[in-house]
Amino acid sequence: MEIAVMALKRFDLVVIGGGPGGYVGAIRAAQMGLKVACIERDKLGGVCLNWGCIPTKALLHNAELYREAITHGAEWGFQFKPADVSVDWSKVVGRSRNITGTLNSGIAYLFKKNKIEHIVGHAKILAGKVGNEPCKILVGKATGAYYGGSGDGAGETIEADRILISTGAQPVQLPFAPNDGKVVISSYEAMNLAKKPASMVIIGSGAIGMEFAYFYNSFGTKVTVIEMQDRILPVEDDDICAAAQKSFEKQGIQFLTGHKAASVDKGASGAKVTIESVKDASKKVLECEVVLVAAGVRARVEGLCDASLGLKMWDAGPARGHIWTDYTEKSEPTYQTSLPGVYAIGDVIGPPWLAHVASEEAVACVERFMGHHTLGVDYASIPGATYCNPQVASVGMTERDAKAKGLSYTVGKYPLKAHGKAIAVGATEGLVKLIASKPYGEILGAHIFGEDASELIHEICIAKRLEATIEDIISTVHAHPTMAESIHEAALASEGRVIHG
Repeated sequence: MEIAVMALKRFDLVVIGGGPGGYVGAIRAAQMGLKVACIERDKLGGVCLNWGCIPTKALLHNAELYREAITHGAEWGFQFKPADVSVDWSKVVGRSRNITGTLNSGIAYLFKKNKIEHIVGHAKILAGKVGNEPCKILVGKATGAYYGGSGDGAGETIEADRILISTGAQPVQLPFAPNDGKVVISSYEAMNLAKKPASMVIIGSGAIGMEFAYFYNSFGTKVTVIEMQDRILPVEDDDICAAAQKSFEKQGIQFLTGHKAASVDKGASGAKVTIESVKDASKKVLECEVVLVAAGVRARVEGLCDASLGLKMWDAGPARGHIWTDYTEKSEPTYQTSLPGVYAIGDVIGPPWLAHVASEEAVACVERFMGHHTLGVDYASIPGATYCNPQVASVGMTERDAKAKGLSYTVGKYPLKAHGKAIAVGATEGLVKLIASKPYGEILGAHIFGEDASELIHEICIAKRLEATIEDIISTVHAHPTMAESIHEAALASEGRVIHG
């Protein structure tokens, strides 16, 4: 008697992770005619949509409205006394959560529209492609916490001609201050605190640290930011760092640069954070209700595959501990991992840890393994933004980078205090800085601190992509009155021709 053997479910492509890299890669592959499945252990959209990029911007908008009302309302003819303005904390947080629900549904609709199978569970790669044998993935029940969770080791095995890993990254934990979700928290918990803390120490002044510093400070939390470098937002240009620190200190945020956290002692009502000077090792103790660790991220690879499979990881440099691909080694990378038939994109392969980079890497990866020519990702022209108020945005080299490379360059700086549109809308704090090569004027970098910086930066992104020059910016007519004119003025300043400065 013959026993029928049930065939395994098979796909052309299985995407592991439903964040901005995974779901975009799945959709693009489906558009190209592939049979696609996406395995996601939690909610579609990943960290960016559910706990990062989008909901944080909702929170920050709330903070901006509140802060503007109570600090600048009188300038606009509105009488808002802080004591008379009440804050419904549950609605402040709840609005951001409602937004994520809407977007979750939107991605589910796009999957249905493109005939992508959404599989809920934890994916474990059992094998890459060997000869004519397809890749194999075990889909089990997701277990453990949102970060660091794995699978139950059981479930359904499916096959795929190719696998695309897009599992993202998760916050780094300090060995002496493990996350308990109450006193010591990450950005994940900071999104959804049941009540506003009276005081908070934030370890790290990158984009995540600064956005939450701005948010909680705006609503009255006493915020102290610890930064090991000698400046906040350390990846940004020095002039921007200095302007931003001065601005946020005026808003009430305290900064202790050149210091590192040495220990965190938790008590019944909060924590005592011992910090140490990088310069002389002197120590001081800070007391707070909540400690937010915003000291970077690491690859999310728990339970992805057994070590015996031989998935190669970066063992040095900024991508240490992330999945190795060829993205730093080729002008047109394939994003192929060390396992045949297995690709990886986004935060899980290393910096820059940005949602928009993951999405573009996913498109390039899929199009290239389908044999299409694509320009792909220009890693020298990727914008970064910090969405506090005023905003910070940048692309390309800092002046610090240009000096280190020994380049001949010119700088154009334009303060917003002299800018017509900025004066009209009460947003005169900040500056635009352009760095261009000499003698040809090719744009090397742009750095903006001020109103709508995250929107303005894209003019320079396009300019860099097209290898435009300062003269090209100068000869481009900018509408008046707009904040974009500030870029035109900074370009003029680089040639000593500024009009309104």
